[in-house]
Amino acid sequence: MPLLARRWRLPYIALLAVVGLLLSTSALQAYRLGGGTRPWEPFLWEFSSVAVIGLLALGVHALVGALRGQPWPRQMAVHALALPAFSLLHVGGMFGLRLLVYGLVGVDYHPDPLPTLLVYEGGKDAVTYISFCLIARGVWMAQAAAARAQELERARRELAELQLARLADQVQPHFLFNTLNLISSVMYEDVARADRLLCQLADLLRQTLAAQQRAEHSVREELALVQPFLELMQARFGPERLVVHIEAQEGAGACRLPALLLFAPVENAVKHDVARHRGRVTVSVVARRAGGRLHLSVSNHGDTPVPESPPDPDGGLGLRNLHERIEGRYGHAARIAFGPDGSGMALHLDLPCES
Repeated sequence: MPLLARRWRLPYIALLAVVGLLLSTSALQAYRLGGGTRPWEPFLWEFSSVAVIGLLALGVHALVGALRGQPWPRQMAVHALALPAFSLLHVGGMFGLRLLVYGLVGVDYHPDPLPTLLVYEGGKDAVTYISFCLIARGVWMAQAAAARAQELERARRELAELQLARLADQVQPHFLFNTLNLISSVMYEDVARADRLLCQLADLLRQTLAAQQRAEHSVREELALVQPFLELMQARFGPERLVVHIEAQEGAGACRLPALLLFAPVENAVKHDVARHRGRVTVSVVARRAGGRLHLSVSNHGDTPVPESPPDPDGGLGLRNLHERIEGRYGHAARIAFGPDGSGMALHLDLPCES
């Protein structure tokens, strides 16, 4: 990791320039009042100090970072040695720059004796060094907190993805077993029809496996998987018993959602209502978009009331997985409603539309 990230280099140089200008402007007033005749001198004095301090500040920041986690006595001992080194480097660098510039312009420069300089600058350098240590410690703590937050967020995303993958893995076997049970009921009645259903099932499974590898896809792609499933069920029960209605309003098809999200409710609509109805049942899957929200509904309506029967554990599993997948993917941004709707049942999903 670089001592100063590229994106902070220009702002840091700009900050040093502003500080140098402010100090130079203040020193210029005192310099003129004292009878000075070379206005550039206060700028040289202050900018030479600020430039050296700016470089030493980076070293202090690196030192504080290297001492993180060390025992306090060791840190204090290192700082006790680093403070006089900081002051010596500041004085040496600052007056070295001044002597260089004065030599280039041909002006004599006679600084105070070295002991006087060290005493005068040493007090200021001690305050500056301690201030830099405190600032650097705060910066390192903030960076560590940000890194921990990023790591926690990454772990949360990975956990959510693993949970969604586990739930998605439960969908396909559940759908497969129920579909095979439906096909088995006609195997000995109509072999050609059962063979046709198995071929349709194989094609559908290939598509669902491909969709599952992507984790999520568009509503248009989801409906392209739901439709052959309903056609498979329509071939099983007959068009006189099962009517299929799929509708996607313009704009809704581009919204993204977890792959195979609608399979469980569509399967439940077929298994728990068509299979128990004596008359005709219409299964509808509708997708609409309103602003930034996606509204999905899966409903069934029959010509005759649904007979009373105990709840099916498989249906409960499918809806429970649906709830968990939506909660893991969208959190509180999604809303789910499920219950009676006229002569059937309806599931309504209100999700954020992510294109």
